[in-house]
Amino acid sequence: MALIIVGVVVVGVVGLSGLSALLKHNGSSDGPYTSRPEPTDTSTYSPTYSPTYSPTVDRPDPTPTASQPAPTTSRPAPRPTAPRSTQPTKKPVVVTNLDVVARNRLYKSGAMRSVSCKESSARPATAAGATTNYRNLWNCLNRSWPSLVTKSGATFRAPSVRTFSGNISTPCGTWYDSGPPFYCGGNETIYMNLTEDVGNYNQYSQSSARVWARMWMLHQFAHEYGHHVQQLTGIFSAAHRMQYDAPSTAKELEISRRIELQASCFSDIFIGANRNSYPISGQSATEWRFLIGHVTDKANDHGDAGNHKYWALRGYNTRNPNSCNTYVASPRKVQ
Repeated sequence: MALIIVGVVVVGVVGLSGLSALLKHNGSSDGPYTSRPEPTDTSTYSPTYSPTYSPTVDRPDPTPTASQPAPTTSRPAPRPTAPRSTQPTKKPVVVTNLDVVARNRLYKSGAMRSVSCKESSARPATAAGATTNYRNLWNCLNRSWPSLVTKSGATFRAPSVRTFSGNISTPCGTWYDSGPPFYCGGNETIYMNLTEDVGNYNQYSQSSARVWARMWMLHQFAHEYGHHVQQLTGIFSAAHRMQYDAPSTAKELEISRRIELQASCFSDIFIGANRNSYPISGQSATEWRFLIGHVTDKANDHGDAGNHKYWALRGYNTRNPNSCNTYVASPRKVQ
């Protein structure tokens, strides 16, 4: 599938002054909010039975004549019948939404191998630089996930990618650049926020802040790609059906946090698998470790900073989807 990166009218570039709560609907999902270290501004077969055939028998004449023999009283031999089957009827296998999210075959696909992904030399100081980084990450992720997705029994498809500034209309609704990037399952597209990424990089001149901006862009893109992996394996739709059927708002939010924390765990599977080539070392490692532990969950739908770091490190250290099964974790680990 060809990468689609389409820009939308730029309304303006904003800095990292804190991200507002983001509406979620129609099969969409977004990345976690974040804060900067310093400076801060941030969804019967019924068999038909034929009637039993009974042959008719002519009645004898009630007053038999001499030429008519008296009717016999013996009954005709019974017709043989087929023996009844002793095989038990097999009950149909019912796969629940919980089965899909908690016992998905993706968890048995094994560890991700490095594809020697290297960071683009372009810097997100401009829309063109940011777009080059997205394209590079898209290519890397398209080489990293197919093997694991295929082992799960699903068919791999690369997502589309679009960029936006200002607002953008999607099958998942209208979104604004005051919020983070997001994934729409309706058209299997990652929407990257140029205002956020270019703004983060240009807001501060310190080299550490710019390294942080690059690491944040890496994590966010891989996080949204994590939602695409959920989509391909059926987890995304099943989890959203569970949200719809949730008995309370609190339970609905808990399921949302399980979805989002898993996407971050998937994100860091990729980052961990390619830690040496990207590389995640020196200042990059420092800033990556900072950002995974400093998120702000204003709407209580993404997970707090401590739990975000817990799941991110599980993905990073093991590089195995089995470590990202948030759906069997205790509520305490998805707060």
